[in-house]
Amino acid sequence: MKKILIIGAILISGLTFAQAAKPVLEQEGNQVKATYYYDNGQIQQQGNFKDGKLDGQWIAFDENGNKKSIGEYKNGEKTGKWFFWNDKSLSEVDYSKSRVASVKSWKQDALVNRN
Repeated sequence: MKKILIIGAILISGLTFAQAAKPVLEQEGNQVKATYYYDNGQIQQQGNFKDGKLDGQWIAFDENGNKKSIGEYKNGEKTGKWFFWNDKSLSEVDYSKSRVASVKSWKQDALVNRN
């Protein structure tokens, strides 16, 4: 079963994150934790797979280690509040079954530190 989970995670991660390098996979209970890295060694993104599907919190970072996004997957679908940072704004996107339910944005001067 453990091998099936890891193989499933590799296959899905290859399709979902084709631009990313090969992930480092770790078994954590009934989930597989996947960590993707930039060429400079910084973490690109990190999250879990359960039964071959994205599950739980996923975090993406830029090449300097600053958060770019954070959100939740449940059974392979985006769910709940996701936050997306860039140099000028923060966007809060509410998802329901991987569909955008609402979007809010804030300009740089209203942002809280993302580190």
